[in-house]
Amino acid sequence: MSQLRIAVLNAAHEDANTTRNFRRELEGSLAEFDATASHLPETFDFDAVAITGSRSSVYDDEPWIEPTKAWVADAIDRGLPCLGICWGHQLLADVLGGEVGPMGAYEVGYSEVERHEGSRLLAGIDDRFVAFTSHEDEVVSLPSGADPIATNEYSNHGFRKEHVFGVQFHPEYDQKTARELVHRKEFDEERKRRVLESITPENHARTSQAKLVFENFLEYVREVQTPAVAADGGRDSA
Repeated sequence: MSQLRIAVLNAAHEDANTTRNFRRELEGSLAEFDATASHLPETFDFDAVAITGSRSSVYDDEPWIEPTKAWVADAIDRGLPCLGICWGHQLLADVLGGEVGPMGAYEVGYSEVERHEGSRLLAGIDDRFVAFTSHEDEVVSLPSGADPIATNEYSNHGFRKEHVFGVQFHPEYDQKTARELVHRKEFDEERKRRVLESITPENHARTSQAKLVFENFLEYVREVQTPAVAADGGRDSA
Protein backbone atom coordinates (compact mmCIF):
# COMPACT_ATOMS: atom_id res chain seq x y z
CA MET A 1 0.00 0.00 0.00
CA SER A 2 1.07 3.64 -0.27
CA GLN A 3 2.70 5.48 2.61
CA LEU A 4 0.74 5.33 5.83
CA ARG A 5 -0.90 8.61 6.79
CA ILE A 6 -0.25 9.20 10.48
CA ALA A 7 -1.63 12.02 12.60
CA VAL A 8 0.92 12.91 15.30
CA LEU A 9 -0.62 14.76 18.23
CA ASN A 10 2.36 16.60 19.68
CA ALA A 11 1.78 17.49 23.33
CA ALA A 12 5.41 18.35 24.09
CA HIS A 13 5.02 22.14 24.43
CA GLU A 14 7.12 23.06 21.39
CA ASP A 15 10.05 20.77 22.16
CA ALA A 16 11.81 20.41 18.81
CA ASN A 17 13.32 17.10 19.91
CA THR A 18 9.88 15.49 19.82
CA THR A 19 9.29 16.38 16.17
CA ARG A 20 12.74 15.10 15.19
CA ASN A 21 12.39 11.86 17.13
CA PHE A 22 8.95 10.90 15.84
CA ARG A 23 9.83 11.76 12.24
CA ARG A 24 12.89 9.54 12.55
CA GLU A 25 11.05 6.56 14.05
CA LEU A 26 7.68 6.62 12.24
CA GLU A 27 7.94 5.72 8.58
CA GLY A 28 5.06 7.26 6.70
CA SER A 29 3.41 10.52 5.71
CA LEU A 30 3.24 12.37 9.03
CA ALA A 31 0.88 15.26 9.74
CA GLU A 32 1.91 16.90 13.02
CA PHE A 33 -0.54 18.83 15.17
CA ASP A 34 0.44 20.99 18.16
CA ALA A 35 -2.14 19.78 20.64
CA THR A 36 -0.98 22.26 23.30
CA ALA A 37 -2.02 25.09 20.94
CA SER A 38 -5.43 23.43 20.45
CA HIS A 39 -4.36 22.49 16.93
CA LEU A 40 -6.17 19.23 16.19
CA PRO A 41 -7.00 17.49 12.90
CA GLU A 42 -10.18 18.66 11.22
CA THR A 43 -10.88 15.18 9.82
CA PHE A 44 -10.11 11.55 10.63
CA ASP A 45 -8.67 10.81 7.20
CA PHE A 46 -5.62 9.00 8.54
CA ASP A 47 -4.43 5.42 8.82
CA ALA A 48 -3.25 5.80 12.42
CA VAL A 49 -2.68 8.21 15.30
CA ALA A 50 0.42 8.69 17.46
CA ILE A 51 0.37 10.74 20.68
CA THR A 52 3.59 12.06 22.20
CA GLY A 53 4.81 12.73 25.70
CA SER A 54 4.16 15.99 27.52
CA ARG A 55 5.26 18.09 30.49
CA SER A 56 1.59 18.29 31.50
CA SER A 57 -0.54 15.73 33.33
CA VAL A 58 -3.66 14.31 31.70
CA TYR A 59 -5.70 15.50 34.72
CA ASP A 60 -4.40 19.10 34.54
CA ASP A 61 -6.91 21.87 34.02
CA GLU A 62 -5.38 23.20 30.80
CA PRO A 63 -7.71 24.35 28.01
CA TRP A 64 -6.23 22.10 25.31
CA ILE A 65 -6.43 18.79 27.18
CA GLU A 66 -10.18 18.07 27.12
CA PRO A 67 -10.52 18.83 23.36
CA THR A 68 -7.56 16.53 22.74
CA LYS A 69 -9.22 13.76 24.74
CA ALA A 70 -12.46 14.27 22.82
CA TRP A 71 -10.73 14.05 19.42
CA VAL A 72 -8.83 10.93 20.47
CA ALA A 73 -12.00 9.29 21.79
CA ASP A 74 -13.66 9.92 18.43
CA ALA A 75 -10.65 8.51 16.56
CA ILE A 76 -10.79 5.37 18.68
CA ASP A 77 -14.51 4.98 18.07
CA ARG A 78 -13.86 5.26 14.32
CA GLY A 79 -11.38 2.38 14.49
CA LEU A 80 -8.14 4.29 13.94
CA PRO A 81 -5.16 2.42 15.42
CA CYS A 82 -3.57 4.57 18.14
CA LEU A 83 -0.13 4.54 19.73
CA GLY A 84 0.57 6.61 22.86
CA ILE A 85 4.01 7.28 24.33
CA CYS A 86 4.38 8.31 28.00
CA TRP A 87 1.76 11.08 28.36
CA GLY A 88 0.09 9.67 25.25
CA HIS A 89 -0.05 6.27 26.95
CA GLN A 90 -1.73 7.86 29.96
CA LEU A 91 -4.13 9.87 27.81
CA LEU A 92 -5.29 6.75 25.97
CA ALA A 93 -5.83 4.93 29.25
CA ASP A 94 -7.84 7.89 30.58
CA VAL A 95 -9.97 8.17 27.44
CA LEU A 96 -10.76 4.45 27.59
CA GLY A 97 -11.90 4.66 31.21
CA GLY A 98 -8.72 3.84 33.10
CA GLU A 99 -7.28 5.87 35.96
CA VAL A 100 -4.18 8.07 35.83
CA GLY A 101 -2.60 9.67 38.89
CA PRO A 102 0.63 10.72 40.60
CA MET A 103 3.05 7.86 41.17
CA GLY A 104 4.62 9.24 44.35
CA ALA A 105 8.08 8.92 42.80
CA TYR A 106 9.93 10.04 39.69
CA GLU A 107 11.29 7.35 37.38
CA VAL A 108 14.00 8.73 35.12
CA GLY A 109 16.91 7.25 33.21
CA TYR A 110 17.61 3.85 31.72
CA SER A 111 15.18 1.42 33.31
CA GLU A 112 14.62 -2.29 32.98
CA VAL A 113 11.11 -3.22 31.86
CA GLU A 114 9.47 -6.64 31.76
CA ARG A 115 7.59 -7.64 28.64
CA HIS A 116 4.45 -9.75 29.02
CA GLU A 117 3.89 -12.84 26.89
CA GLY A 118 1.90 -12.46 23.69
CA SER A 119 2.53 -8.75 23.28
CA ARG A 120 2.09 -7.78 19.62
CA LEU A 121 3.55 -4.30 20.14
CA LEU A 122 6.67 -5.68 21.82
CA ALA A 123 7.25 -8.62 19.46
CA GLY A 124 10.94 -9.37 18.99
CA ILE A 125 11.93 -7.66 22.25
CA ASP A 126 13.55 -9.59 25.09
CA ASP A 127 11.48 -10.60 28.12
CA ARG A 128 13.42 -7.96 30.05
CA PHE A 129 14.65 -4.95 28.12
CA VAL A 130 16.05 -1.45 28.72
CA ALA A 131 14.31 1.79 27.79
CA PHE A 132 14.67 5.43 28.73
CA THR A 133 11.98 6.61 31.14
CA SER A 134 10.82 9.94 32.54
CA HIS A 135 7.51 10.18 34.41
CA GLU A 136 5.93 10.91 37.77
CA ASP A 137 2.36 10.00 36.77
CA GLU A 138 1.22 6.47 36.07
CA VAL A 139 -1.71 4.45 34.80
CA VAL A 140 -3.08 3.49 38.21
CA SER A 141 -5.70 1.15 36.77
CA LEU A 142 -6.07 -0.08 33.21
CA PRO A 143 -9.24 0.42 31.20
CA SER A 144 -11.74 -2.42 31.38
CA GLY A 145 -10.78 -5.09 28.85
CA ALA A 146 -7.23 -3.81 28.38
CA ASP A 147 -4.29 -6.20 28.59
CA PRO A 148 -1.04 -5.17 30.31
CA ILE A 149 1.93 -5.75 28.04
CA ALA A 150 4.83 -4.33 30.08
CA THR A 151 5.57 -3.46 33.71
CA ASN A 152 8.38 -2.72 36.14
CA GLU A 153 8.66 -1.92 39.84
CA TYR A 154 7.41 1.62 39.26
CA SER A 155 4.26 1.16 37.21
CA ASN A 156 2.48 -0.29 34.25
CA HIS A 157 4.64 0.35 31.19
CA GLY A 158 2.32 -0.72 28.43
CA PHE A 159 -1.17 -1.88 27.55
CA ARG A 160 -3.30 -2.87 24.60
CA LYS A 161 -7.04 -2.68 24.10
CA GLU A 162 -8.12 -3.78 20.64
CA HIS A 163 -6.54 -1.25 18.20
CA VAL A 164 -5.16 1.01 20.96
CA PHE A 165 -1.59 0.63 22.27
CA GLY A 166 0.31 2.60 24.88
CA VAL A 167 3.81 2.47 26.40
CA GLN A 168 5.02 4.47 29.37
CA PHE A 169 8.70 4.43 28.39
CA HIS A 170 10.27 6.53 25.62
CA PRO A 171 11.39 4.34 22.71
CA GLU A 172 11.97 7.45 20.57
CA TYR A 173 14.52 9.19 22.81
CA ASP A 174 18.06 9.84 21.61
CA GLN A 175 20.89 11.00 23.86
CA LYS A 176 20.38 14.68 23.07
CA THR A 177 16.72 14.49 24.10
CA ALA A 178 17.57 12.63 27.30
CA ARG A 179 20.26 15.10 28.35
CA GLU A 180 18.13 18.17 27.70
CA LEU A 181 15.21 16.67 29.62
CA VAL A 182 17.37 15.96 32.68
CA HIS A 183 18.82 19.48 32.62
CA ARG A 184 15.26 20.89 32.73
CA LYS A 185 14.23 18.85 35.75
CA GLU A 186 14.49 20.18 39.30
CA PHE A 187 16.34 17.17 40.68
CA ASP A 188 18.90 17.52 43.42
CA GLU A 189 22.38 17.96 41.97
CA GLU A 190 23.57 14.48 42.91
CA ARG A 191 20.68 12.75 41.19
CA LYS A 192 21.03 14.98 38.15
CA ARG A 193 24.73 14.19 37.94
CA ARG A 194 24.12 10.43 38.17
CA VAL A 195 21.48 10.39 35.46
CA LEU A 196 23.51 12.61 33.13
CA GLU A 197 26.57 10.41 33.58
CA SER A 198 24.47 7.37 32.62
CA ILE A 199 23.53 8.88 29.23
CA THR A 200 26.29 7.25 27.23
CA PRO A 201 26.45 5.69 23.76
CA GLU A 202 26.70 2.27 25.42
CA ASN A 203 23.53 2.72 27.48
CA HIS A 204 21.69 4.28 24.56
CA ALA A 205 22.59 1.24 22.44
CA ARG A 206 20.89 -0.97 25.03
CA THR A 207 17.57 0.72 24.18
CA SER A 208 17.67 -0.32 20.52
CA GLN A 209 15.17 -3.15 21.03
CA ALA A 210 12.60 -0.76 22.49
CA LYS A 211 12.45 1.03 19.12
CA LEU A 212 10.74 -2.05 17.67
CA VAL A 213 7.57 -0.56 19.18
CA PHE A 214 7.30 1.72 16.15
CA GLU A 215 8.04 -0.97 13.57
CA ASN A 216 5.54 -3.36 15.19
CA PHE A 217 2.84 -0.70 15.38
CA LEU A 218 3.25 0.26 11.72
CA GLU A 219 3.16 -3.40 10.70
CA TYR A 220 -0.10 -3.78 12.60
CA VAL A 221 -1.54 -0.67 10.95
CA ARG A 222 -0.65 -1.97 7.48
CA GLU A 223 -2.35 -5.27 8.23
CA VAL A 224 -5.61 -3.73 9.43
CA GLN A 225 -5.75 -0.99 6.80
CA THR A 226 -4.78 -2.97 3.69
CA PRO A 227 -8.05 -4.97 3.49
CA ALA A 228 -10.04 -1.72 3.61
CA VAL A 229 -7.98 -0.23 0.82
CA ALA A 230 -8.37 -3.35 -1.32
CA ALA A 231 -12.12 -3.55 -0.74
CA ASP A 232 -12.90 0.13 -1.22
CA GLY A 233 -10.36 1.02 -3.87
CA GLY A 234 -8.95 3.54 -1.42
CA ARG A 235 -9.68 4.68 2.11
CA ASP A 236 -12.38 7.32 2.46
CA SER A 237 -12.41 9.78 5.30
CA ALA A 238 -14.29 8.45 8.29
